[in-house]
Amino acid sequence: MSSKPVSVKSVASASSGRSEASPAVGLPIIPGRKSTVSSATVGRYMVLTAFLFYCVLPAAWIIAAMTKDNGQIFTTFGLWFSYPFHVFENLSGLVTYQDWIFVRWFGNSLIYAGSISFGSTLICALGGYAFSKYEFPGKQFLFNFILGTIMVPSTALVLPLFLMLNKIGLVNTMWGVILPSLVNPFGLYLMKVFWDSSLPNELIEASRLEGANELQIFWRIGIPLMQTGLVTVALLGFVGAWNNFFLPLIVLSEQKLYPLTLGLNVWNSVSSGAGGKPIYNLIAMGSLVSVLPLLIAFVVLGKYWRGGLTAGATKG
Repeated sequence: MSSKPVSVKSVASASSGRSEASPAVGLPIIPGRKSTVSSATVGRYMVLTAFLFYCVLPAAWIIAAMTKDNGQIFTTFGLWFSYPFHVFENLSGLVTYQDWIFVRWFGNSLIYAGSISFGSTLICALGGYAFSKYEFPGKQFLFNFILGTIMVPSTALVLPLFLMLNKIGLVNTMWGVILPSLVNPFGLYLMKVFWDSSLPNELIEASRLEGANELQIFWRIGIPLMQTGLVTVALLGFVGAWNNFFLPLIVLSEQKLYPLTLGLNVWNSVSSGAGGKPIYNLIAMGSLVSVLPLLIAFVVLGKYWRGGLTAGATKG
């Protein structure tokens, strides 16, 4: 029985005929109908765009101002650079102004933020472990009381805190800024949440059966499992301490002890006051330099921070 050869052209034409005859797959296309965007969506985009400009414009102004001398800051368009650039001139004036006081303030901020971040994270880790893994009388009441202190405004604690620090001789000292900042109720809450989710009780019981004491369980078993939580609390503590302004304002009186936030505010007050020398170009450059450690910390530790906030928000 013989069969006729089938040409490629005939197969292609047959396939084309079937595709033309078959109905289109998917939603039918209605001629003359256009996709529309709801007014609610447009409104949301407008609000988000307004918030974007609200956040970006100050940063853009600072970046543009660092390229200008003091006279150009208020006589030129604020959101564009000047030419020639005065970046290196402003940076040199910033670090050498008033006998290198800015460098001293920068070092003070590093000391304050580093020690507060480390100390508060350690205290929160210990406290969170105790509230998570131990049972003791009044545990829930004490934990709720600590959480309730989050809602107490800092201004209500100014007078008693100042009187207490003055009584023990810590006014106008670095310890007067560091010690009160070690108390972090929100960080304690976060660490308890992380301990609940990261260290199973069964692992603790197994470690005790193997002969490990409580400190060994905490340091050798618990801490390695808590990297995300520790970095999250440490980073939040570092940012809070770096941006702290109110506590140094009431505790410190000597400029050599000021952090960057308080020092730049003093420069701004002198520049805007009667008879003061305007140094707005140095203030703009100093403000930009003061943000760099925070940017570096977020870039280096960003993955831990994002994961930590997500875990803290979804686990309780």
